[in-house]
Amino acid sequence: MNIRKQHYLISAAEVLLIMLLLATPGAGQHTDIVSDEQEIDLKVDSLLNRMTLEEKIGQLTLFTSDLTTTGPTIRDDYKKLINEGKTGAIFNAYGTGYTRQLQDVAVENSRLGIPLLFGYDVIHGFRTIFPIPLGEAASWDPGLARKTSRAAAREAAATGLHWTFAPMVDVSRDPRWGRIAESAGEDPYLNSRFAEARVEGFQGTDLEDAETILATAKHFAAYGAAEGGRDYNTVNMSDRRLWEVYLPPFKAAIDAGVGSFMTAFNEYNGVPATGNKYLFNTILRDRWDFEGFVVTDYTSIPEMIAHGAAKDEAAAAAMAMDANVDDVKKAEVIIQ
Repeated sequence: MNIRKQHYLISAAEVLLIMLLLATPGAGQHTDIVSDEQEIDLKVDSLLNRMTLEEKIGQLTLFTSDLTTTGPTIRDDYKKLINEGKTGAIFNAYGTGYTRQLQDVAVENSRLGIPLLFGYDVIHGFRTIFPIPLGEAASWDPGLARKTSRAAAREAAATGLHWTFAPMVDVSRDPRWGRIAESAGEDPYLNSRFAEARVEGFQGTDLEDAETILATAKHFAAYGAAEGGRDYNTVNMSDRRLWEVYLPPFKAAIDAGVGSFMTAFNEYNGVPATGNKYLFNTILRDRWDFEGFVVTDYTSIPEMIAHGAAKDEAAAAAMAMDANVDDVKKAEVIIQ
C-alpha cells in the first residue's frame, strides 16, 4: 500500500473514533450511536471498509465557518462537501441551532451519515470569561484552572461544541512574543501542572460525558522560543534545552490524557514543525506513544513554503502527512 494512502487510512480511523465518541448526530438513519468500546471499534472498521479514498481524506479536513455580526455562517460550497461526505470537522461554529443544522446535513444527507466534529478556541472561558491563562497561572493554583476549564467545557458543550484548541502549554520567556498571554509563563514545572489541570478540566473523567470537550495541547513544539519574539519565526536550540524546558508541559498533557495535539507555525532547527518527523514521529508517536490525533494550526501548511521547506502547497501537505499530521485546518490544501 502506498505510504500516504496508508496514512490517510490510519488518520481517518483516529478521527472517526473521536467523532463517534463525541459527536451527537441528528435524527438520521445512517449512523447509530454506540457507547461500548468494542462496538465503537467495530463501527469504525465497518465505516472504513465502506469509505472511498476521497471520503477518508475528507475526514482529515477542518473547515472554518464565516463569522458575521449575526453569528457564524457556512458557505454553500462547504455544505456541498458535507453532503458528499468530504469534510470531517468545522471550527468557529457555535450555537445549538447552527451546529444542529450542519450536523443534520452530515448525518441525514451524506452517504455514510458520519457526524461532524465541531471545534472552537475555548481559551479562558466560553460564555463566562475568566482571567487569561497567564494571569490565572499567577495564582499558582492549578485547581482553580481545573475548575474554570470545567465550567468552560460545560458551556461550550451545551452549544454543540466537541473540541477546544486549548490548553496552550508553550513555555514563553520573551515578553515581546504576543501570544505569551495564552501560556502559563516561563517555568516548565508550573506550565506542566497547569497543562494537567486544564486537560482534566476540559475532558473530565470520561469523554462520553455530554458536558466534556476534547482538549488540544498546543503548539508542538518550541513555539514560545521564536527568535526575537516574532511569531512564526525560527527556533534554533539544542536537544537538551528542548527536552528540559519546552517539552515537559506537553508530556504532562499526555499523562493527563489529552486527546489531540496542534502543530506549531515555527521551524525547529531548520524544519517547520508541521512537517517535522523528529517532533511528531520520533518524539510524540514513538517515544511518548501518543495515540490521539494531530491537527495543524491555521495556515501552518502554507507557511512551510515561506520557511523555504516546500515549493508549493501540495509538497507542504505531503510533508505534513509524512510527519503523521491527521487533521488539517485550511482544508482547501488537502482538497486541492
